[in-house]
Amino acid sequence: MSDLPNCPACASEFSYDDGLQYVCPECGHEWSKVAEDAGADDTAGVRDANGNKLVDGDSVTVIKDLKVKGSSLVVKVGTKVKSIRLVDGDHDIDCKIDGIGPMKLKSEFVKKA
Repeated sequence: MSDLPNCPACASEFSYDDGLQYVCPECGHEWSKVAEDAGADDTAGVRDANGNKLVDGDSVTVIKDLKVKGSSLVVKVGTKVKSIRLVDGDHDIDCKIDGIGPMKLKSEFVKKA
């Protein structure tokens, strides 16, 4: 059997190497070999709204007014949050915001400070 990857479009196992890319003879799909190698470590980790990788202990800035569920408080745009902790789940940032307390945030609403 071949050690070439299956076609991402049709899952055909008959792909072949054509220099800088792979080609599927069944559907005609072409994809880059370089993008496949580099994409393996780019997908890991949590990223902010601008695509920067976040790690534990980073400081982030809120980019959108966020209503606090169950209260009338609002986290305003530009609020700086220090010492974040990354967690698994729907909300991937645990933090403590001054004046509000402990919160969970989604990484899509923050940018690295």
